[in-house]
Amino acid sequence: MRVLITGGAGFLGSHLCDRFLKDGHTVIAMDNLITGSTRNIEHLAGRDDFLFIKQDVTNYLYVEGDLDAVLHFASPASPIDYLMYPIQTLKVGALGTHKALGLAKAKGARFLLASTSEVYGDPLVHPQKESYWGNVDPIGPRGVYDEAKRFAEALTMAYHRYHDVDTRIARIFNTYGPRMRLSDGRVVPNFVALALQGEPLTVYGDGSQTRSFCYVSDLIEGLYRLLTCDEASVADPVNIGNPTEMTILEFAQVVQSLFPGELGITYHEDKRIPGDPQTRRPDISRAKALLNWEPKVPLEEGLALTIEYFKDKVA
Repeated sequence: MRVLITGGAGFLGSHLCDRFLKDGHTVIAMDNLITGSTRNIEHLAGRDDFLFIKQDVTNYLYVEGDLDAVLHFASPASPIDYLMYPIQTLKVGALGTHKALGLAKAKGARFLLASTSEVYGDPLVHPQKESYWGNVDPIGPRGVYDEAKRFAEALTMAYHRYHDVDTRIARIFNTYGPRMRLSDGRVVPNFVALALQGEPLTVYGDGSQTRSFCYVSDLIEGLYRLLTCDEASVADPVNIGNPTEMTILEFAQVVQSLFPGELGITYHEDKRIPGDPQTRRPDISRAKALLNWEPKVPLEEGLALTIEYFKDKVA
């Protein structure tokens, strides 16, 4: 295949580039580098089967030649990022998705949208199934990301129904691993950075909120299977994530166990972003049935690999 990955220099996008190239496909990565970095793809420079284009997909999207697939991963994805870039987040969810879908339609390419568990908001249903419509505050600070992705899903289904574009929607749950940014505000890099500096781990709130952590290689495998799946019902959203749920406090204790010495925990109620979901756990029944997929990497193993990556990133 010849595929386009928007957001291809980001955390997930760069790992997707690696996965497609590993299987012999040709990859075009596109990124405006607001939150992505060419460091994530520098190991691919000079390859005949890889091309990087610096471009803002909300303004213009053109690729010469045939395309077999368009994977739309361009978007700020952490609270720090989308609170810093609220307009850009809304634009890439709306205008960027529109342009990416238009390109897929013009090329006769299969389309995969990187959606998010945040479409469920602060859920009133637990665990979250794809049939749940969500509990989202559209005017809260997190609404710029949540509603951008919800609109992107609606637009993707409209192109599927009215233009017969072959589409996929992945609702991605918390993912971690190498190439995350230390400063992106998410709990894994936050805790690892503090631990590597011997500092207490900072918990927002009382630590009772829950998350489910999926190692990046597991997530990428799920996304790859979703794109290449030919089942008729695969156009409907599919949760991709780890169903093993734990509180943030329990997660902090796992991180503590991987470091020598005593690491304390401090609590900061004032740092919690309004609308922060209290619970998060995917129901992955559809992914198991359609894709024969479920996560394999244990948390301690994935964290050890992530810690090793971050060791030389912490001053």
